[in-house]
Amino acid sequence: MSTPLNETVVLMKDIVKTFPGGVVANDHITFDLKRGEIHGLLGENGAGKTTLVNILYGLYKPDSGEIYVKGRRVKLNSPRDAIKLGIGLVPQHFKLVEVHTVVENIILGLKEYGFILRIREAEERIRELARKYGFRIDPKAKIWQLSMGERQYVEIMKALFRNADILILDEPTTVLTPQETEQLFKVLKRMKEEGKSIIFITHKLDEALTICDRITVLRKGRKIGTVTPDKVTKVDLARMMVGREVLFRISKSKMKVKAEKPILIVENLSVLSDKGVLAVKNVSFSVYPGEILGIAGIAGSGQEELMEAIAGLRKPVKGKIIIKGRDVTYASPREIYELNVAYIPEDRIRTGSLPNLTLWENLILKHHRRKPLVKHKIILNFKEIFKFAEKRKREFEIVAPNIFVPARTLSGGNLQRLILARELTGKPDLILAVYPTRGLDVGATEYVRKVLLRERDRGAAIVLVSEELDEIFQLSDRIAVIHNGELMGIVPTSQATVEEIGLMMGGALRR
Repeated sequence: MSTPLNETVVLMKDIVKTFPGGVVANDHITFDLKRGEIHGLLGENGAGKTTLVNILYGLYKPDSGEIYVKGRRVKLNSPRDAIKLGIGLVPQHFKLVEVHTVVENIILGLKEYGFILRIREAEERIRELARKYGFRIDPKAKIWQLSMGERQYVEIMKALFRNADILILDEPTTVLTPQETEQLFKVLKRMKEEGKSIIFITHKLDEALTICDRITVLRKGRKIGTVTPDKVTKVDLARMMVGREVLFRISKSKMKVKAEKPILIVENLSVLSDKGVLAVKNVSFSVYPGEILGIAGIAGSGQEELMEAIAGLRKPVKGKIIIKGRDVTYASPREIYELNVAYIPEDRIRTGSLPNLTLWENLILKHHRRKPLVKHKIILNFKEIFKFAEKRKREFEIVAPNIFVPARTLSGGNLQRLILARELTGKPDLILAVYPTRGLDVGATEYVRKVLLRERDRGAAIVLVSEELDEIFQLSDRIAVIHNGELMGIVPTSQATVEEIGLMMGGALRR
């Protein structure tokens, strides 16, 4: 039986969820979703948003509270129960098997496509979905060959393929370009018109105000309130989320470049992608002490491959990388780290941390060979290690019960603080920061930006890759624009305009 428009399709009443260590993730939260509605769910990292929707999807069981779906009280023991009720989850961190194709990932776990695989039938249905919603996805493509934006669409199609009419989107625009975000919003509006109901978790306040019909704000596990976009501003939402005024623009001191040699020199660098094609094409630039060089570009333009090459994680096919006067073009990551280089990677979970290890173990990675954390060259000095970890946890305000909990229990913002605490120990001369605020809430974003400016003012040379033009303009002293692997030009921030940088990003202008 269909639910009339505007009738409640989901009611979560007085939900309580506590995790080991006494962390209260959801503290008597009541949340409702109507048919044909996009309902935004906002809050700082760790506010309880993901926990709440994981309960609705059957991944967690609440300690107490009631859940009603389409007017009927339900108990969700697993995602299978949620899927049967028409609930689909598009997770923040994709759950795709990279070596398998799009169609294989989408039908994975479906009984009707099991035993004798009806691949062609599934492919045709996927093509129909792609045509209907404007997704440019080849069902036969391997996941590892897809951009992050394309992988996001695969996760959405996975839910639609299972006939979901209640969709949970957890930070769906984190890995999307502005153009892809615009396309996604068109898709969501179409779904809304069809009567589908969407829970839209985001940290981007402008997006929430643009796409959502109602917005519920959580803070420290509690519901602060539900509002409509016409009644609030971005400043109001930030205050509800964080409990204080948030600086959307951070003041930056004037750059003080001394007459020194650059810390980093990149000369005519060319680098291959995982697909074996040139991702970076003959790129050259330098970075000086006390300077932030921002690298702007549409996602997938070669930024990640460029930074991996500088960090020693990917070998160039041509050109030179010189750090502090030393040729490190083919050096190992350890050799580059020993030149006092910090690397803040794009992926906090797969590259930036070891989720199943504890906080203290993650914090001493890269430092465990150094005194006083080690004695007699091979024996770990646990007394000094725990002291070191406690100090870093305190200095970088990492919210966790203790240093012995696994890193996977941290929110995105606190995991990024952990990575910053580890990487910035020892006052690095060069910092490579790849999308350091991606997926973070306004409070955590403000913190990361302040830390980078503090390191710049201390004299570090910083290469910042960001998809947020506002961030590039706020933090950078010069802006390098990359398009399709080519450097379109480098412009002093004081002389740059958003329009000019946008044209360079699109390949329409070169300087």
